[in-house]
Amino acid sequence: MSSIPNRLQTLTIPGPAGNLEALLVEGQPEARYAALVCHPHPKGGGTMHNKVVYRAAKTMHSFGLPTLRFNFRGTGLSEGEHDEGRGEREDVRAALDWLQQRYGLPVLATGFSFGAYVGLRTCCGDARVPGFAALGLPVAVEGRGYRYSFLADCTLPKLFISGGADQYGPQAELVRIVASAATPADLVIIQGADHFFADKLEEMQQALREWLVSHFFPGAASGSSSHTP
Repeated sequence: MSSIPNRLQTLTIPGPAGNLEALLVEGQPEARYAALVCHPHPKGGGTMHNKVVYRAAKTMHSFGLPTLRFNFRGTGLSEGEHDEGRGEREDVRAALDWLQQRYGLPVLATGFSFGAYVGLRTCCGDARVPGFAALGLPVAVEGRGYRYSFLADCTLPKLFISGGADQYGPQAELVRIVASAATPADLVIIQGADHFFADKLEEMQQALREWLVSHFFPGAASGSSSHTP
């Protein structure tokens, strides 16, 4: 594999509630996919600069993919107001539209926590997205309930990575949710990890990397030596 461009660009992309602040790292000219990463709940301090989001984006980019992160409406410099996951689905669609217009490639999508929920709701059934990785899928967070019955009809390849000590995603409930999802759906539990994968970020990256190799990059190296955190 040739060297991967690593130029970081600060962008604004048009969204339905106003411009969205975004960061793009260019990929290889021969990339077969683009990548999108969605951040956790802004009311908990979530932004596109979150450590889990950053590490996930680095992992996606290590395969040579142009990789986009963005701030949901009302977060950072993004215009509009937080909409409890409703309008944020339109923000995800706006990001997909932008990537499609720029690259014309299928988009491998990833989300952490709130970003996993909103991203899954949006990307399931969207023909532009051939796979989605949900990190720290939330079940119940500070009174906010999340429902996943839609996963029964979501046939794209899905990966769920959560910590064995995730305070917002009890393991038994995650197992039930993944079992109810249409196949293919893979669940990886990182023992000892909390919701934010504290001290376990490299294990999270490795699980994401192995899934990408298995489903989208057969023959690519899946070991940690192929990626610098």
